[in-house]
Amino acid sequence: MSTEMTNALHMNLMIRGVVLFTIGVFLALVLNLLQVQRNVTLFPPDVIASIFSSAWWVPPCCGTASAVIGLLYPCIDSRLGEPHKFKREWSSVMRCVAVFVGINHASAKVDFANNIQLSLTLAALSIGLWWTFDRSRSGFGLGIGIAFLATLATQLLVYNGVFQYTSPDFLYVRSWLPCIYFAGGITMGNIGRQLAMVRIVYIEIQMQTAAET
Repeated sequence: MSTEMTNALHMNLMIRGVVLFTIGVFLALVLNLLQVQRNVTLFPPDVIASIFSSAWWVPPCCGTASAVIGLLYPCIDSRLGEPHKFKREWSSVMRCVAVFVGINHASAKVDFANNIQLSLTLAALSIGLWWTFDRSRSGFGLGIGIAFLATLATQLLVYNGVFQYTSPDFLYVRSWLPCIYFAGGITMGNIGRQLAMVRIVYIEIQMQTAAET
């Protein structure tokens, strides 16, 4: 592989990371605003430091996690030799984002009889999101892993008093939180896979050009 191609691929990787980080920050601001407005999450007054009434560290952390997840999904697909080809177009990705936002909206605004009913409903919606827009074993496995690690990290943050949830029913957090993380992982993974298509097309063009010369 030529130096020019290597540099171009590195630049493409950086651009994809920046795009994924920006998308993650935007979704964090919008979705966290919804959670705070509905008093689902409560931050101490001294850490509320933005116009969206959220702790300043939430958007950067979510943006970083989004970049890592979005870059990890196509990498795992390549390592496993299972390129993801199901519904690979931007219209499908945008619908996936819309469904993810809808799941978050339901967790904050829809009133259920109890938390168990809410958790089961969100779990079904999250798995439905995976089945509709992903259907890959790697995507499902990564989604489960992301949900576990993110929930564990949230438990530690709440335990140390960084913020808290109203009416916690799963140790220190809400029982539906893993479903949100699972759906978020699938969503950012699909965005990352679609962005990676640009790199694949670039490599194919370069290989075709090299073959012709």
